[in-house]
Amino acid sequence: MKYMLLMYWTEAETPQYTPEETPEAFQASAREWYAFETEAKAAGVYLASHTLTSVSDATSVRVRDGKTLITDGPFAETHEQFGGYYLFDCKDLDEALAWAAKIPMARNGTVEVRPLNKWSQQK
Repeated sequence: MKYMLLMYWTEAETPQYTPEETPEAFQASAREWYAFETEAKAAGVYLASHTLTSVSDATSVRVRDGKTLITDGPFAETHEQFGGYYLFDCKDLDEALAWAAKIPMARNGTVEVRPLNKWSQQK
């Protein structure tokens, strides 16, 4: 079964590092993410992943009464923003939840786990 592991966090609460801290903090974070992805690939569950740019780069499109409305920014007014995803192929929800708990973002954001519709998994 394929699962989307959707990552959300609050951009305003993203750690802010001083210029002196930045290289070391970034490298430590990169090592942690790399280790997670390496483990998922070795386990054979990893299918894909992508991250998104800041919500300040977002543009929303709505069609209402035949009129297209385009606005800057994300559609949802929320505290957390959707920032990226993993697509995993797991034997069941419990396995998907276990992987979600390993995502570094789970410690300071939210990881939502959702199965793909069965019809979208057909080849």
